[in-house]
Amino acid sequence: QLVESGGGLVQAGASLKLSCAASGRTSSIYGMGWFRQAPGKEREFVAAVGWNGDDTYYADFVKGRFTISRDNTQNMVYLQMNSLKLEDTAVYYCAVDKRVFSTAQAMGVASTRTVSSWGQGTLVTVSS
Repeated sequence: QLVESGGGLVQAGASLKLSCAASGRTSSIYGMGWFRQAPGKEREFVAAVGWNGDDTYYADFVKGRFTISRDNTQNMVYLQMNSLKLEDTAVYYCAVDKRVFSTAQAMGVASTRTVSSWGQGTLVTVSS
């Protein structure tokens, strides 16, 4: 089970930090990531972190602004979002890859195709 938190309404240029608490199966051996879905659009990959936290992978549109991290001792994954833009408005979902010892790049390239579990999502709204 994945439970996201930290979404909200912010102005453009502000920061937010999303958190994802994982429970159930041992998430520490799987890659984890964040995806987002804006109204009327398909769900898209945002960022991933490899199973041991040593590697990360980002969508081009968030590089340099967002940072993904994980704490396997707490079964937590985070997404620090800085310099938020209007186009970052979306529901953000935490996800677990279905492949054991998956890397961040592998998860990013596969996108939604290899996600085994989704959280319920947290809404991020960026206003002007």
